[in-house]
Amino acid sequence: MNHPEQKSVAVINAHAPFSSPKGKDALDIALIFGSYEQDIALFFQGDGVYQLTDKQDPALIQQKDYLKTFSAFEFYDIEQVYVCGRSLKERQLPGQFHIDNVTVLEPAQFAKKLADFQVIFRF
Repeated sequence: MNHPEQKSVAVINAHAPFSSPKGKDALDIALIFGSYEQDIALFFQGDGVYQLTDKQDPALIQQKDYLKTFSAFEFYDIEQVYVCGRSLKERQLPGQFHIDNVTVLEPAQFAKKLADFQVIFRF
């Protein structure tokens, strides 16, 4: 439940997981807000949907696997995870993810849900 002084926060992930530090930065922000029991949601669109795909091995490109940390969302009370259905279709990705409780939304629903948040961070 939100307290009057709390703001609802959305974090948009729009970049592939290991092409830049943006995905890790987005995760860190979400975990920080989650640890303070803020109303936090994660949104994935564009190449950001690749952060949710299963069976990635970042060790092959000498990267640390920050995606494993997504499994800690429940511990941080991060329960709202949304992915753009059009982004999945454009990349011919199935709706199977390495975490549970991901909601696939079509673009209009995605935009409407995003508009519900007071603060938006885009990575």
